Amino acid sequence: MKVYDGSQVEHAADPEPERRKVGIAEYEVATEGAVLTTSGLGSCIGVALHDPHSGVAGLVHVMMPSADEVDGGDPAKFADTGTELLVEEVTAAGADSDQLVAKIAGGSDMLDFSENGAGIGERNAEVVRATLATLDVPITAEDVGGDHGRSLRLESRTGDLVVKSAKQGIDRL
Repeated sequence: MKVYDGSQVEHAADPEPERRKVGIAEYEVATEGAVLTTSGLGSCIGVALHDPHSGVAGLVHVMMPSADEVDGGDPAKFADTGTELLVEEVTAAGADSDQLVAKIAGGSDMLDFSENGAGIGERNAEVVRATLATLDVPITAEDVGGDHGRSLRLESRTGDLVVKSAKQGIDRL
C-alpha cells in the first residue's frame, strides 16, 4: 500500500486560457483570463488596456487615424474613436478608469505612400497617444514604428503584451 502525503498528488494541468482573435477594426474585452490576439499590424495600431486590480483587459486593432477624416464607419476602425470605445467597454466590464494602463504596438510605415508629412502608421500612433492622454490613461510600454509588421497576444490575467515581428523577434511589454 502506497501512502500519499498530498505533495505527491498529481494535479491536472491548468486548462489553456480561452483565445479570442481580434480582427482589423474590431475589439474584445476579457474578464476571465482570456488571451486576446491580433495579427497583421502594419500601419495599424493595437491598443491594449489592462486594470491590474480587476483583471479586466481589452484589445482594439485600429487602422486609420481619425473618424473625422472619413465619412462614417465602425468606430473601432479609427485610432481616436476606437481607443475611446475600448476605454468605455473595459470600464463597463468592471475596470476602474483610474487604474487603467495602456500598451501600444504597430504603427509601422512599411508601405508609406505619403508625399508630405507623416505616414499613416506614425499618424495612428500620434492619435492613439493623444487620445489616451486626453482620457488620462498612461502608456506603460510601446513598440511602435519601423518598417515591419507585428502580431500581438494580450494575456488579460497579467496585462502582458507579447509582440512578435519578423525583424525583431518576440518582446514582452
